[in-house]
Amino acid sequence: MNDTPGWASPGSAPSDGREPGASGPAEPADRPGPDQPADQPGAEPTSPGTKWSKEQPPPGQWSAPTGPGQAPPPPPPHQGWGTPPPGHPGGGYGGPGGPGGYGGQGGGPGGYGAPGGPSGWGGGWGGPPPAAKPGVIPLRPLGVGEILDGAVSTMRTYWRTVLSICLTVAIVTEIVVVLLQGLVLDNTSTEALDDPDATLSELGDALTDTTINSGVIFLISLIGTVLATALLTTVTSRAVLGRPVTTGEAWRDARPQVAKLFGLIVLLLLIVTGILLAGMVPGLLVTATAGGEAGVALTVLGFMAAAVVAIWLMVRFSLASPALMLEKQGIKKAMGRSIKLVRGSWWRVFGIQLLAAVIANVVASIIVLPFAFLAAALDGNGVSGLLEGGDLGWTFLVISGIGSVIGSMITFPITAGVTVLLYIDRRIRREALDLELARAAGLHDSGAPGTTPGS
Repeated sequence: MNDTPGWASPGSAPSDGREPGASGPAEPADRPGPDQPADQPGAEPTSPGTKWSKEQPPPGQWSAPTGPGQAPPPPPPHQGWGTPPPGHPGGGYGGPGGPGGYGGQGGGPGGYGAPGGPSGWGGGWGGPPPAAKPGVIPLRPLGVGEILDGAVSTMRTYWRTVLSICLTVAIVTEIVVVLLQGLVLDNTSTEALDDPDATLSELGDALTDTTINSGVIFLISLIGTVLATALLTTVTSRAVLGRPVTTGEAWRDARPQVAKLFGLIVLLLLIVTGILLAGMVPGLLVTATAGGEAGVALTVLGFMAAAVVAIWLMVRFSLASPALMLEKQGIKKAMGRSIKLVRGSWWRVFGIQLLAAVIANVVASIIVLPFAFLAAALDGNGVSGLLEGGDLGWTFLVISGIGSVIGSMITFPITAGVTVLLYIDRRIRREALDLELARAAGLHDSGAPGTTPGS
């Protein structure tokens, strides 16, 4: 086996005394021949078994030694490990330093040369090929920045559809809210809340009116949020594949699931409300029966503990909305799918959702607050009336409503887009969804690198 050129590692002496690639005897020129005695004057003493001269080629040049006027030996008939493809300039795992050789600082052409050399074993591999990117994200597990960038890229690339959806939903919602506040809700009496001499009955009536007002506005805003979320979920899912979608197409695709999505969000809100009330009930009972600071402290602690539980549950259910819309699931199955996808990655999902909400609300606040102060300045009560909670005039309601519309056009796409892309990322990591997305995008040759199912 040692007769095969290139099998022995560079620098080791073959057992039969022949150097790889040499066609004749590999006896060094200065070694005593068979007719020359070992003690001949001028001969170097040799130890038993030594077959190499002290004069060796320079490091990195592992070619056969040649004498003066002697041509280099021809390459061996077999070129090591494998035969190069037709037209390939180099060989395989053969003669050191030559074409296709093992050694050599540059690595022979097409050889198995030193790390980092041309066509060497270290220089020809530059990592896995980039993942396919037919749309706004690459089809592989996503980082935090890629999820946020994908949501923004969807807004930028499909701005006509996104703008028409957000603008329509926000305008309709704000018109209804402004009309209710100006015609109905603003006529309710809430002055008793600021009156220290108000009776318990007056405080109860004022608190009830305030709760009803806030509940009606919240319900209208919730309906608008559900519609925007349903439509933007469809737009984002198409943007991942690089396929544009019109507002009409998004509505036709999302319409069968809108009622279920509304029921899902209402159910989640009821769950949160029930958890918070359950945490506060013991403290409220103690406050009602015994009174004192102990009851108040117990109420606060119960509320904080219940809030932690509610946040934990809401993060586990945070991917139920895209699961319901994109998988055409029912409410119960969508909640189960969200629990499965979030399992093992709760903190990551929580952090990304929190970061997206903070970014969206900060940007929206930068736009909404100037409109609110401008509306208060132009209204009859001024800015001081706004800070003191005075009556809201039509001027204030209209101008602040315009600011709310602009703010909603920013918050809707970011929050909905991040949720959808986070759902896709979790499915890529757990279920290799990138392969299905590549096929759906028509990338039949995509290997979808980076897929790590079950991570």
